[in-house]
Amino acid sequence: MEEAEKKLGLITKYFGDFNETQLQQLAALEALYADWNEKINVISRKDFDSLYEKHVLHSLAIAAAFEFQPGAVIGDLGTGGGFPGIPLAIFFPEVKFHLVDSIGKKIKVVQAVAEGLGLKNVTAQHSRMEEIKNRKFDFVVSRAVAPLKELWTWSKPLLKKAQPDMGVKPGLICLKGGDLTQEISESGCKPRIMEVHEIFGEEYFKEKYLLYVSV
Repeated sequence: MEEAEKKLGLITKYFGDFNETQLQQLAALEALYADWNEKINVISRKDFDSLYEKHVLHSLAIAAAFEFQPGAVIGDLGTGGGFPGIPLAIFFPEVKFHLVDSIGKKIKVVQAVAEGLGLKNVTAQHSRMEEIKNRKFDFVVSRAVAPLKELWTWSKPLLKKAQPDMGVKPGLICLKGGDLTQEISESGCKPRIMEVHEIFGEEYFKEKYLLYVSV
């Protein structure tokens, strides 16, 4: 229990307003992913001990920088094992998250984890993002899935149109790392760039960025 509290301490160090249900859901992530990781390798073995830093807290950088409104619908492009979508769904229980991945066994894990946590605001789909029809999202989120140019090409048709009374325009929010100069240049986008290390002080977040491209 002390070990779990220590790991959760990394989260509560930056977020002080989780209720008891959310804390229980966050604490349950490790056992759920450990169980599924034995069957389907969704998180690299060497990273698993740092699950709360490298996956959960990293995903929550989006929550630290953006306030999703109740009723908003968020698409998670290439969610893998459920990042950033699952931590964000815990953080924003009144926001709907649709997690998409082209690999069926990863979606199976996402569905099982969401069910195990009792998350009612998560749906999952085995599909490529560009094949989704008849759905529109307030935001698309993504973590290190593809170059920005492709992410924007896939996301843009799925985003709602901006309305005059909107605070933050619909757009793509992605987590990326390293030198992004060439990637941004080739994308033709002009993203707003935020340094994750300015949000979370841990060494791991140096040279990690949040990119936001609006419609």
